Amino acid sequence: MKFIDEATLKVQAGNGGRGCVSFRREKFVPFGGPDGGDGGLGGSVYLRAVEGLNTLADFRISRTYKAQNGAPGSGNDCTGRGGEDLYVAVPVGTVITEAETGEVLGDLVAPDQVLQVAKGGKGGWGNTRFKSSTNRTPRQSGPGLPGERHELLLELKLIADVGLLGLPNAGKSTLIRAVSAARPKVADYPFTTLTPNLGVVTAGPGRSFVMADIPGLIEGAAEGAGLGIRFLKHLQRTRVLLHLVDIAPPAPDADPVRDARTIVAELKKFSPELAAKDRWLVLNKIDLLEPAEADRRAREIVRRLRFKGPVFSVSGATGAGTDRLVQDVMRYLEEHPRESARTADPREEAW
Repeated sequence: MKFIDEATLKVQAGNGGRGCVSFRREKFVPFGGPDGGDGGLGGSVYLRAVEGLNTLADFRISRTYKAQNGAPGSGNDCTGRGGEDLYVAVPVGTVITEAETGEVLGDLVAPDQVLQVAKGGKGGWGNTRFKSSTNRTPRQSGPGLPGERHELLLELKLIADVGLLGLPNAGKSTLIRAVSAARPKVADYPFTTLTPNLGVVTAGPGRSFVMADIPGLIEGAAEGAGLGIRFLKHLQRTRVLLHLVDIAPPAPDADPVRDARTIVAELKKFSPELAAKDRWLVLNKIDLLEPAEADRRAREIVRRLRFKGPVFSVSGATGAGTDRLVQDVMRYLEEHPRESARTADPREEAW
């Protein structure tokens, strides 16, 4: 299924049923009074977060959702039947915005969380409601009120604990393949990853976390270069970012430090809040160098970046160093539950 993370849909709640004009006609009751019932309530439209969905592709086909109208009232003071509510399934992590006003209506971050996006109309009054001491035979009734109608913008932000950052071909897809069961495409050309990938990483019995891999960034991504920065929103719910840097870039003029600063600059252009998240440095592809040379380059990169956070040297291809990385990430997540995940002060970052 094609990955779609943005969609537009129209929702229409049901209209209320019309009120009834009716009078009692019973044997031996010469002056029967009004007994028209009210119309039924129109059905409302709800969005419900459902596990197992990871794309908004369904809304590219079906874009209009309408709830059932309320039934009209009837005699004997019978209220019309209410219209059935409509529940529309969306992926967990969907943000709902009113298209016309730009108001954020809700953010469905938990399974089975429900949000009402269009309220059904009230039923019209039957003629019983209009009787009085001066109007004993009312022949008027109320029409049902129309249900709410809205155009909504849906935006999916994947819910992951850990996010991977880096240039194209930094080894993000290789790393997520090494530590999880995810199988994104891996090749020796840039932009192999075109859509985000999620992988569940197991750190021991009953201990696991979700890792997100997004397409690589390049300089100018904020202005639309490469695949742009549209996929960075999928990292906004993460608790820690792993910044992958190729310790042995193939190009002779490549500079890992310059590349790392390029990624951070694009991150800040997209969202200062995202750039302020805890970020760890992961030096990848150490298998391409001799151990002594890999250690020397790692120290040089950290020194030039003036990086004070955790640093890891790994190889996604061979798995070297990934066990320590997984265990340290798991411990960090256990110490920083999602409800109280710490956001770093941007001033703490030297680069």
